[in-house]
Amino acid sequence: MRDGPDLLSDLLRRARSRGASAGDAILVESDTFAVQVRLKAVDKVKQARERRLGLRLFFGQRSAVTATSDLSADSLARLLDETCAMAAAMPEDPAAGLPDPSALAREIPDLDLYDGSAFGLPLDDRIALARRAEEAALTADPRITNSEGGEFEASAARICYANTHGFQGEYRSSSHVLTVVPVASVSGQMQRDYWYSAHRKLAGLETPEAVGRTAAARTVRRLNARKVPTQEVPVIFEPEVAASLLRMLAGAASGSAIYRKVSFLAGRLGETIASPAVTVVDDGSLPGALGSRPFDAEGLPTRRTVLVERGVLQSYLLDSYSARKLGLASTGNAGREVGDAPVVTATNFFLQPGPHSPEAILRSVDHGLLVAELIGFGVNLVTGDYSRGAAGFWIEGGEVAYPVEEITIAGNLNEMLRQIEMVGHDPVLRGRFAAPTLKIGRMTVAGH
Repeated sequence: MRDGPDLLSDLLRRARSRGASAGDAILVESDTFAVQVRLKAVDKVKQARERRLGLRLFFGQRSAVTATSDLSADSLARLLDETCAMAAAMPEDPAAGLPDPSALAREIPDLDLYDGSAFGLPLDDRIALARRAEEAALTADPRITNSEGGEFEASAARICYANTHGFQGEYRSSSHVLTVVPVASVSGQMQRDYWYSAHRKLAGLETPEAVGRTAAARTVRRLNARKVPTQEVPVIFEPEVAASLLRMLAGAASGSAIYRKVSFLAGRLGETIASPAVTVVDDGSLPGALGSRPFDAEGLPTRRTVLVERGVLQSYLLDSYSARKLGLASTGNAGREVGDAPVVTATNFFLQPGPHSPEAILRSVDHGLLVAELIGFGVNLVTGDYSRGAAGFWIEGGEVAYPVEEITIAGNLNEMLRQIEMVGHDPVLRGRFAAPTLKIGRMTVAGH
């Protein structure tokens, strides 16, 4: 049986002979492994291997998407029959279609995204990574009295893509994540927090001991938390929670949200939407980064796109479909599950660092809140209204005074972006979204 791009191209040739005007196909082979330990005992181990093929065919402006995990000749013949029949039954969509052939990737760069060494380790060694991390957390401080577990996950995949414009490409990728969630208690009060390390390469992870010690320190610092009265104050977001603001910004800047007019950023290209201190970039071409890929789910090259430059909205995130809807060009941000049509997806989405140290940002606040955790999803991307449960630390005289909990922070993303007064120099691209420490001039902190 032919493999990879050749298998896909052969399937597409047969589709063309059946009358399809265009089409593309994707093949994903993946291996995943995960182990969770709790209080030193193995709680869960799972390993899975999967091979799936997705087919999208166009008959003019009618299209359908199908998928299968059975790659036998008979199964692929049935898949082809079913996809053709489904496409014929669909209504026409003027925006449907493949990208222009001239826009397709001409080179497939090696972005150093793959490391399969985790799957070569004995099972006991993989379990030991989770055990060592949890053990480091449990022994870091006598106030760490329990654990919700330590977990190690590894995944590796081969992604092949082909379309009827003659594009063929494939690449391999991997990811590794080590997580610990300790529980601390004192005088009957309990707190939990977590820490994690994520990297394309197994050797790029923080040591299990470092992950465990950081998780313990973050947990212990939350003991003896208090409530605070409702008030308006400056709010500082630690980098991990500041990154959540970027996830919302990416959602609001998604082409699909823009053409549906369900985003507060619709129709605002060229407008000032944030503080001049804010520059936001999406870059899928960064070597070794977790959101990187050499081409997107439509065969377009990934690239560096500046969405917000010194506060001005310069671009949206676009795949071919949303770009056609808006009369713009794709930014190479098509992502795709095997059995679905492409959708807009951020790659490595980050706010560029500013000049301030986290300590200087803290010292600039006489009376305010340092946010360390956000809870829930109280954000309306149509209006920008923002309200989320939070926990963190109260600031008095430029120093952390005590931990706080059971509060809600509220504002509007339009105003929050404009009120970013200080940007830290401390971003870490730990996942696909990253931000440095951020200070917002004023938000409502609702307590008791």
